[in-house]
Amino acid sequence: MIDFSLSDEQLQLQDLARKFAKDEIIPKAAHHDKTGEYPREVAAKAWELGLMNTHVPAEYGGLGLGVLEGCIITEELAYGCTGIATAMEANTLASAPIIVAGSDEQKKEFLGQLTAEPKFAAYCVTEPGAGSDVSGIRTTAKKDGSDYVINGSKMWITNASVADWYFVLAYTDTALKHKGMSGFIVPAKTPGITVGKKEWNMGQRASDTRGITFDNVRVPERYRLGKEGEGFKIAMSAFDHTRPAVSAGAVGLARRAMDEAIQYSMTRKTFGQPIASYQAVSFMIADMAKDIEAARLLVHKAAWEIDRGNRNTKFAAMAKAFCADMAMRVATDAVQVFGGYGYSEEYPVEKLMRDAKIYQIYEGTSQIQRLIIAKEIFERA
Repeated sequence: MIDFSLSDEQLQLQDLARKFAKDEIIPKAAHHDKTGEYPREVAAKAWELGLMNTHVPAEYGGLGLGVLEGCIITEELAYGCTGIATAMEANTLASAPIIVAGSDEQKKEFLGQLTAEPKFAAYCVTEPGAGSDVSGIRTTAKKDGSDYVINGSKMWITNASVADWYFVLAYTDTALKHKGMSGFIVPAKTPGITVGKKEWNMGQRASDTRGITFDNVRVPERYRLGKEGEGFKIAMSAFDHTRPAVSAGAVGLARRAMDEAIQYSMTRKTFGQPIASYQAVSFMIADMAKDIEAARLLVHKAAWEIDRGNRNTKFAAMAKAFCADMAMRVATDAVQVFGGYGYSEEYPVEKLMRDAKIYQIYEGTSQIQRLIIAKEIFERA
């Protein structure tokens, strides 16, 4: 039997997140977009309400909720502002490797930090010359006694300057290529770490995106996740948990763009009648609605699979590719519905269109998702 209804608990979480987006995020979204100021105050309020770190197991202070519940919350927060939502969601990506492969001691120390007070973490994999091709990273971690010494640079790191600790992927044996990578937890205050300037991005400007340089950064062996050589597998397995939530954020953005387009089309008149009455406009909005529904179903399918202990790599990639492309298309069409006003910063759809583009790039580009889907189809048929 298939049941598309949400449980009472899930509906309560949805209502809580929806109200938070309405009361706390939407009124502040334009300010953070224009100034690039990190939404620390908003995030702290979300933390107090239990809207952050929901995936952390209960024994480490979290709610122990599933990926599906995280997706339900993220869609609502992203409806308010995906830049602010991304700033909060970065904790999920950074802590996923620890949840997947961390020891009990590592989980207590680092997941416990996130649940004890409103702190942040960052996932450090991308480098100036290595984005989609993770095997192209150059950061190294050389064993020195009971420590590892990390050298290298990371780029486009969300929460870089506000994080209390980082998940860092580095080569412990370059000769083994991706099988020579290892994952480390690195406290942000460790000597040798330099955080770069804030990147002024096209969209999602509330998110703190910067480069990080590691210069002879010494970390103890106990901060290595899993065994040497397991880093790539750990880093990639984290995406199976986080890509559904990122996809849900794209759905939330698209839903907001559609709502703005609907409201505007019902009040804007040409030739004496609302533009919503014209088929050219109404069909555009009808396409938005059907694509959003299809996208949400893919998100919930990907989340449902992993919550039941099944391998969801294919469905997570499908959700990420479909939702990212859909959000960009819906946001662009919303601007078209607004016409010249949509091109102005005075109206919200301009920001939505800028914010949407990154969904086709971060956490694996839309092209990489298609490679993953194809591989799943042909190699696991």
